[in-house]
Amino acid sequence: MAEEAQTEAPTPLELLGHAVASLLGVRETSIRLGELTAHADRDGLAALMLTLRDDPRFAFEQVMDICGVDWPERAERFDVVYNLLSVSLNHRLRVVVTTDAETPVASVHGIWPAATWWEREAWDLYGIIFSGQPDLRRILTDYGFEGHPLRKDFPLTGYVEVRYDEDRKAVVYEPVKLTQDFRNFDFMSPWEAITTLPGDEKVQASRAKD
Repeated sequence: MAEEAQTEAPTPLELLGHAVASLLGVRETSIRLGELTAHADRDGLAALMLTLRDDPRFAFEQVMDICGVDWPERAERFDVVYNLLSVSLNHRLRVVVTTDAETPVASVHGIWPAATWWEREAWDLYGIIFSGQPDLRRILTDYGFEGHPLRKDFPLTGYVEVRYDEDRKAVVYEPVKLTQDFRNFDFMSPWEAITTLPGDEKVQASRAKD
């Protein structure tokens, strides 16, 4: 009599993934390296995040960070990544939506007030726009900074350089000017170039007599 195949019970992370996958606006979920990720529709993000915070099955009380990822070859070049934490249930979830440089993503600062910091950072470094964010301004670069430095097509040198002008008594912005000083390099070993080391004069004198 053949033994009946026994199926393993789903893990808590898999059960969480099934529950998240059933929510409106979630396209797909996956578990990689022990981490649960949900890809969601941008237009339904605010409602989804509110459910993830308030539904007792999820209870994601905190957004730990919001960051961007740039894929310049795609039409919607940016991933906006939300890392959520449930303190009470001790589980985590990564939510990902996509957008481009012109299409805004709904702000979640009304759900998690700490999101303002992360949304400002994503705007500053990637140029991702968050609709409904009342304080969307630069946070890591200077107010006069041009462009968004974590975009893959942003030049490594930037567009402008900043210096303090003593004559104007003010900080000024100027186009980047990289000055290359050409130097002559002497690659000869010092032991070959120096025939007499300091202190060896007597030795050299005795050798000359021989």
